[in-house]
Amino acid sequence: MLGLWAFLAIGAVALFGIFLPTTIWLESRRKEREAFYRSETLRRIAESSTDGAKSAMELLEQQNYQEQVKKREGMKVGGLINIGVGIALCIFLGFAGGDGPQKFIGLIPGLVGVALLVYVYFMAAPIEPPAKK
Repeated sequence: MLGLWAFLAIGAVALFGIFLPTTIWLESRRKEREAFYRSETLRRIAESSTDGAKSAMELLEQQNYQEQVKKREGMKVGGLINIGVGIALCIFLGFAGGDGPQKFIGLIPGLVGVALLVYVYFMAAPIEPPAKK
């Protein structure tokens, strides 16, 4: 029995003390490298000629547009997942808990999902694609 607890303790220390911090550090280094290479590429394009500066600005605008679209799509997916979790939780607690008010706990994630979708579709400013020149 003591061997199992020792194994679990060592595993927890390895996971939270070594693996996760190393993974987070490597991910931040990767993002830093990508940003550096992107800025260097844009700088070299901008320095090459006046047409290069225009193409560098167009590239920046296109990347910004793609990031905004990706965030919106993530919010849509997150809203749908929350609604699904809320419905499933209401159904599960309705069968498991009887007639008490606990079956309405699923409304919490469901309404968070509805709020995300309402924001994305009705309240957020529209995303304008970059102008073609």
